[in-house]
Amino acid sequence: MLIQFENVLVRRNGLTALSGITLTLSQRRVGLIGPNGAGKSTLARLINGLVLPTEGQVLVGGLDTRGDLAAIRRSVGFVFQNPDNQIVFPVVAEDIAFGLKHREPDPVARDHRVTQALSALGIAGLAARLIHTLSGGERQLVALAGVLATRPGYLVMDEPTTQLDLRCRNRFVGILEALEQPALVVSHDLGLMAQMDRVIVVDQGRIAMDGEPADALAWYRSHCG
Repeated sequence: MLIQFENVLVRRNGLTALSGITLTLSQRRVGLIGPNGAGKSTLARLINGLVLPTEGQVLVGGLDTRGDLAAIRRSVGFVFQNPDNQIVFPVVAEDIAFGLKHREPDPVARDHRVTQALSALGIAGLAARLIHTLSGGERQLVALAGVLATRPGYLVMDEPTTQLDLRCRNRFVGILEALEQPALVVSHDLGLMAQMDRVIVVDQGRIAMDGEPADALAWYRSHCG
C-alpha cells in the first residue's frame, strides 16, 4: 500500500505542527524518529485521518484522507503508545470482539478472528483475563491483537515499545518482523529503528533527514542527541 504526503502543512491551536511534508512511503518497515514535540505523532496520525492536513494531501492507496476517511480507517490499523487509549472492555476477548462488531456480524466467525489474532501473537492464554490484571507489555500486545483482528492492510505504531521491559520489547520486535503488513513505526528506540528499511527524522515540524537507517540515526545522534 502506497502512502503519499503531498506538500502537507498542519496547524493546530494556531501553531504549525508540520510544514512542507512531501513523502512517498513504499517500504515494508519505515521508522520515524525525532525530538519530543518535533511532529512525529502528528505525521503518523495523518495516515489514518486522526489528524487532517490544513493544506496539502495525504493519500493512502490512492484514497484521500479528506474524502475517503471511512475506507482509510478500515485499511489502516493504528496502535497507540498507551494501550489503555484503545482498550475499552474489561475482558481481553470481549474487547477484541467489540472492535470487530461492525466488520464481522457472524459471532462464530468473529470469535474465530479473535482467537486467530491472539494466537498469532502467542497470547491466546490471555483471552479470558481481565485487562486490569495484565502487565503493561501484555496490554500492549492485546492492543496490537485488537488491531490485527481487523485485518488492516497497513499498520501505524506510535512508540510501541515504551511501556515494555527488555524481554517483552525483544518479543515485540520479533512479532513486528513477522507481521505481513507494511508498517510505519514511531519510536525513540534506536535499536528498533536500526532494523527498519528506512528511517525518517522529523525536527521542528519538517523532514530533517530521510534515508538508510545507519545514515539517519547517525544524523539524529549528531544533531538531536
